[in-house]
Amino acid sequence: MLSEGTIIALATPQGKGAIGVIRLSGPLSFKKTAVFFYPKSNKRWLDIPSNTTVLGDFVVNKQLIDEVLITRFNNPNSYTGEDVVEIACHGSSYIQQKIISSYMTLGIQPAKAGEFTLRAYLNKKMDLSQAEAVSDIIASESKASHEIAIKQMRGGFSKKMKILRKQLIQFKALIELELDFIEEDVSFTNKKQLKSLLFELHKEIYNLKSSFAYGNVIKNGVPVAIAGKPNAGKSSLLNALFMEEKAIVSKFPGTTRDTIEDTLIIEGILFRFIDTAGLRETDDVIEAIGVQKARDKVTQATLLIYLYERISDPKELAIELKSLHHKGLKIILVENKIDQYSNGYNQEFNKKITFEIQNEFKSQSLGISTLENQSIDPLKKELVHAIKKMGNQSDVIVNNTRHFHALTEALIAIESITKGLENDLPGDLLSIELKEAIYHIGTITGKIDTDHDILGTIFGQFCIGK
Repeated sequence: MLSEGTIIALATPQGKGAIGVIRLSGPLSFKKTAVFFYPKSNKRWLDIPSNTTVLGDFVVNKQLIDEVLITRFNNPNSYTGEDVVEIACHGSSYIQQKIISSYMTLGIQPAKAGEFTLRAYLNKKMDLSQAEAVSDIIASESKASHEIAIKQMRGGFSKKMKILRKQLIQFKALIELELDFIEEDVSFTNKKQLKSLLFELHKEIYNLKSSFAYGNVIKNGVPVAIAGKPNAGKSSLLNALFMEEKAIVSKFPGTTRDTIEDTLIIEGILFRFIDTAGLRETDDVIEAIGVQKARDKVTQATLLIYLYERISDPKELAIELKSLHHKGLKIILVENKIDQYSNGYNQEFNKKITFEIQNEFKSQSLGISTLENQSIDPLKKELVHAIKKMGNQSDVIVNNTRHFHALTEALIAIESITKGLENDLPGDLLSIELKEAIYHIGTITGKIDTDHDILGTIFGQFCIGK
């Protein structure tokens, strides 16, 4: 996947804008820039010091293409670790393509997707998990997802992995040292201490792995299904949350036939709300398809807002909730239309529902009126609270599927080692399991002979210019 020599690409999005930034990286970046660039200061471009931005003319065959700002970064103090040039030109697509094509006539190669960051990784400017965090930062749509990605790019997760890997290597070294002196019956390890170390390693890896449920929904947006019987007020709730008419509201049941989806950021967390068809038995073929789609959406959701009215039967409602519940789903029971009653939210009715489902799962509950927008705020706070409770005590959150699988495999190996110690397994067999654990932890940061196919998969998901 890696191009030889010097590469070039547009680093800002395609399309019209005030400026565009073109990036070069490689040994010919400075020399080839000197062919086109004439600084206003009358200094020679090649004499300009590193980390300096210079105003000048970009000229091709004596024709002025644009007045540009060019920043020079000498290796190794650049993003990629190579000589890097960044050209800030006007946002015209003609200007940008003319500059890029001019370099290409001199043998500069177009960069592939993610190639600048791949070079940064290969030149040890960052490890693999930090490189992947760059992609997460670019894709972040909320404050919460941005914060997780920033921590990873700054090496918080990498430090954890390095410590874990170092401890496992030390553990393995002690066992292999014993193997070298097996005939002398010399022991360098204390089984009690080893078990204690394994316990701590298991706890650390388990906590990191468990944080993925939280990190993944923060990264991709929290899927929230809004469900309930027809006319419970699901579409009205969606409109109240977004403060605009997203869905058609009608007094006739079964108005919503298909799902309606949109995103909303609440307290820095991105939620993906899905308004669904009313749940009921129906002979209408189209409505029945909508009801089935509603149930399918609930199976994909992390949060379920189940709307009901006071006239509902608690036992019947509990049966419906049990049919919708799945592992990992958090349910918020919402009594709607409380404005119609003088006593507001009916806590006694909710206790009856809670009693019916208490042996199956837990739920949170509150009352709202979609006609009174101020009553929507407690629901928003409950949504945020439910997601924040998913986080654990770890200061590092895992949000990458590849990392999650690596931690899972490492945990399996740690558990095998623990069982091996308890069963007095020979040191050479323990060493094999330790090697497995070290390998899987190493794949996260790239501390192995990384397969180039894996690198291609990871960096191929980046945008061109990054």
